[in-house]
Amino acid sequence: MSYIPKENRYEQMRYNYLGKNGLKVPAISLGLYRNFGDTDDFAAAKKMITTAFDLGITHFDLANNYGEPSGSAEINFGRILNEELSNYRDELLIATKAGYDMWPGPYGEWGSRKYMLSSLDQSLKRLKLDYVDIYYSHRYDPQTPLEETVGALDTAVRQGKALYVGVSNYPADVTRKVIKLFKELKTPFVSHQPNYSMFLRDAENELFNVLDEGGIGAIVFQPLYQGLLSTKYVQGIPNDSRVAKGVDSISAEQVTKERIEKVQKLKAIAAERNQSVAQMAIAWTLRHQVVASALIGASKTEQVIENVGALDNLSFTFEELQAIDNILGTFG
Repeated sequence: MSYIPKENRYEQMRYNYLGKNGLKVPAISLGLYRNFGDTDDFAAAKKMITTAFDLGITHFDLANNYGEPSGSAEINFGRILNEELSNYRDELLIATKAGYDMWPGPYGEWGSRKYMLSSLDQSLKRLKLDYVDIYYSHRYDPQTPLEETVGALDTAVRQGKALYVGVSNYPADVTRKVIKLFKELKTPFVSHQPNYSMFLRDAENELFNVLDEGGIGAIVFQPLYQGLLSTKYVQGIPNDSRVAKGVDSISAEQVTKERIEKVQKLKAIAAERNQSVAQMAIAWTLRHQVVASALIGASKTEQVIENVGALDNLSFTFEELQAIDNILGTFG
């Protein structure tokens, strides 16, 4: 093992309690949705992960279907963990999820007990771990009784294969029921992962209030709206971007003139705050008390460094928030 983490890695990062629970998460977490699979540069992936840890990012978020092909992000992270970070496992918060299509047949997706527990066993093998810190139901399954999915997550904890559980992409009304069920089982349910950014504010309607009332923390994903809340698309769609390649991203139709104009206006406010648009957009998601962490994606080490720089200025004046709302409109 050649990598030695920086001794001051915990000095810059801010850590927040995940709801009304004893678990803390870094304000910036790293997601391995893309750029960590077999079709990507392994050396670059390793550099991003070790740099993230050097910056105090302890939370690494995966899912069974992450990477190309599906599952390869878990395999590669497991390899990096074994080669570079094995001595630091207890300093890491490793999460994985199950819910989307993973293998053929009727048991390869959604939220049945069969799928959820089989998928976790597969994930642990790929990661080469005995347990994950948080295991999520990746999406609500309307065809499976909620009690069954909740019960499967509870079983994962009782089997010692997960320390905590969470849900992702669940609507507010279902989340309210989930909170009640987990409380009855006394399951350590700590986290909800909603999609939340300046350009997608639906979580503000009801979900955040439900989480706050239930003592559950939010770890929000796509705080940069897949890169649109940066200056990446200001001069047009880059040829090497996922939008240009049509690879599982926002579509070219979503990169509208109106949104680009909003980014340009946001850039002026960000400059006054000595931030990039991306840094301000991340800080903006963290302004809500229920949001414990912003889950970033990255394709370059420099992006990880820049995004962590958002923590240098997390405070917003009333005037700044009002100006941002005037630019975005009610829902971006």
